[in-house]
Amino acid sequence: MSLFDCHFTATLSERETAGTRRTLRPVVRQGGMIVRDGRRMLDVSSNDYLGLADHPLLRERAADWALRFGTGARASRLVSGTLDLHRQVETKMAAFKGCEDAILFASGWQANASVMPALCALSVARTGVPMLVFSDRLNHASLHHGCAAAGIRQIRFRHNDLSHLESLLNREAEKPGLRMIVTESVFSMDGDRADVPALRALADGAGAFLYIDEAHATGVLGPKGRGLSCGMADLTMGTCSKALGGMGAYVAGSKALCDYLANHASGFIYSTALPPAVLGAIDAALDVTPGLDAERARLLGQAERLRVMLHGAGLATADSTTQIVPVLIGESERAMTVAARLEDAGFLTVAIRPPTVPAGTARLRLALHAGLDDAAIDRLGQAVIALTRDVA
Repeated sequence: MSLFDCHFTATLSERETAGTRRTLRPVVRQGGMIVRDGRRMLDVSSNDYLGLADHPLLRERAADWALRFGTGARASRLVSGTLDLHRQVETKMAAFKGCEDAILFASGWQANASVMPALCALSVARTGVPMLVFSDRLNHASLHHGCAAAGIRQIRFRHNDLSHLESLLNREAEKPGLRMIVTESVFSMDGDRADVPALRALADGAGAFLYIDEAHATGVLGPKGRGLSCGMADLTMGTCSKALGGMGAYVAGSKALCDYLANHASGFIYSTALPPAVLGAIDAALDVTPGLDAERARLLGQAERLRVMLHGAGLATADSTTQIVPVLIGESERAMTVAARLEDAGFLTVAIRPPTVPAGTARLRLALHAGLDDAAIDRLGQAVIALTRDVA
């Protein structure tokens, strides 16, 4: 027992009542299938969009680098943790993204949460006034957290509403300080895309730095899976834990940017460096990913096939155009019930509830992968349609 257990328990009970309590439920992976609580289910919940987490080259290089270079980097990058392997992978990542340089972080959350304060501090240091941060309302929680850590009050524009963003940029045009526009290229809960070229044009017109989170686009969208931001963002943050099949994250941009972050991003400075096995998996993924055009086309085609089925049954999928297909349910309890019934039917998905998404927009988040064939998509669509009607 701890001193605060009574408060922990009361708070968890409130979440239970509201239908927003979360629990950890172990699984066993079997390729594209998941076994949990004795049930074998088709996995439509994970972010392994290209199936690279099981790719033999990633397995082999991760194991090889662990055997050759050890299980840990032993220190932070600025002490003695920078191995030749780190720079090798960062150079390869920069080339993949078409940038001067790249710098690795332990996770996407860590990157956003520490890079945002580092960038915001730049405005105070150089101009004496806070950064003006224009951010999409539906940005990932780590980006909002980074702004909060920086003590910045965001200027939020309506989701993907660039007319609203333009009006806010014009409204603040005479204020001093550096300016930054922050968005995701693919939004993780809605599966829709930002108009990156239009954002670049607005940023140029306002003299603003453009920060794009490419976590769910990396590997899946753009030429050779390079994402949507190539050549158009001042800073691209992406993860290696989704379509790239491993772990970790990167920031890509100019050499000056990466050097600045190595000196000012607390998550980089004070964290032990990524271990050799993780670096090996990233290195192999960067070799494999450009050659997966057929898998990317199949993945996006199957997502469209599923959306057509769902729309035909009157179900809403927000503005999804990617491998992430949300099925809007509304109330948290109903979304949880549908997700549980889908498990009974052999499909592992997840009910996304507030506060992750706005109140009243609880949903099923269907995350597809390239290994799903037409028959699997049809079975999934039929089950979702039947069960959402049944639970209504």
